[in-house]
Amino acid sequence: MPTMAADTPDVFDPRLYAAGPPHLAYRELRDHHPVAWQEEPEVLGWPAGPGFWAVTRHADVVRVLKDAGTFSSALGATQIRDPDPADLPFIRRMMLNQDPPRHGRLRRLVSRAFTPGRIDRFEALARERARALLTGARDGAEDGVADLVADVTDDYALLNLTDLLGVPPGDRGLLLEWTERVIAYQDPDEPPVPGPDGRPVNPRSPAMLAEMFAYAQELAAYKRERPSDDIMTSLAHSELADAELEMFFFLLTVAGNDTVRSAAPGGLLALAEHPEARLELMERQVAVDMAVEELLRWHPPVLSFRRTADRATVLAGQTVAAGDKVVVFHASANHDERVFADPHRLDLARSPNPHVSFGDGPHVCLGAHFARLQLRVLHEEALRALPRTELAAPPRRLVSNFINGIKSLPLRVG
Repeated sequence: MPTMAADTPDVFDPRLYAAGPPHLAYRELRDHHPVAWQEEPEVLGWPAGPGFWAVTRHADVVRVLKDAGTFSSALGATQIRDPDPADLPFIRRMMLNQDPPRHGRLRRLVSRAFTPGRIDRFEALARERARALLTGARDGAEDGVADLVADVTDDYALLNLTDLLGVPPGDRGLLLEWTERVIAYQDPDEPPVPGPDGRPVNPRSPAMLAEMFAYAQELAAYKRERPSDDIMTSLAHSELADAELEMFFFLLTVAGNDTVRSAAPGGLLALAEHPEARLELMERQVAVDMAVEELLRWHPPVLSFRRTADRATVLAGQTVAAGDKVVVFHASANHDERVFADPHRLDLARSPNPHVSFGDGPHVCLGAHFARLQLRVLHEEALRALPRTELAAPPRRLVSNFINGIKSLPLRVG
């Protein structure tokens, strides 16, 4: 078993991320330990693990994400923490935790529901929603300060997703509850559910997802009887098996919601902290869709993803044994000086901008087009509704080494 070198910075502990991605540690790893062994001690009640290789350079992250034959999503799934071996067959039903060719079959089936035309038809609805939420936040701001997470971005992401899915309005709170349970499990504000042995129960285990899966089947049955122009209608009439439909509903509910829910406040925070960049947007010196790419590079919604080596290999000069966990760090790759000139400068006109915020390879984000549309519309409407934004207090961040979440973003708006 490898050991962690004394001079290797820790990028595992979720509590580090409460202050934002540890960019100084990432830089140290990129420069001196690009594939570095990380210990995985017990933390926040979650049991210790065997450790993993942290991959921090852009080229190596891309290699891992593209080479599914060597770096498997199925062997140990895609979270740093090892699942219960008894849960692995269940977890592998999800497209995210599959390798080609099985993954390709499922992705082709579900991608038919994500037609560009269907997604583009949501633009007018998303724009109306963004405008209403932003003006409501501005007009209701107490002493001129609004929390754009509580007042805007949480609802914006959730309601757009539920419209695309076709979830009835009365059920939408359920999706937020399920998302919080899965995404925020490392955060002390979301205490874990203890199992019979007193240890926390994995939020992705069959027991914890039973309620969501039952709902997915009820919604699919409803859509078969009352079809409409939404994703669940397409999935309900597809060749997906029941278990595949349940897992895809889970993936959409969690990943589809939290991608925008994390990226949206991250972009608004970046612009509030860089008023000169925001002015470039207001004066139309930079196109908003180009700016969105830089904001995604700056604040990727996902911090890390895990793979497992299917065979022994060498990565950046480091020997990786078969069965080792290999974790790519998106936020580090997006700030790699070997790819991005002056990476810690927010450059809204940056081109090219090969960030990996939506992944790469066979698992590149299926909903990236929908996420980009929502972010573009939100920023366009924010420039109109909020001529001035200024950070009123430090943001509160999610305690997580997986999701780059912001729990509160108090901005002085005008």
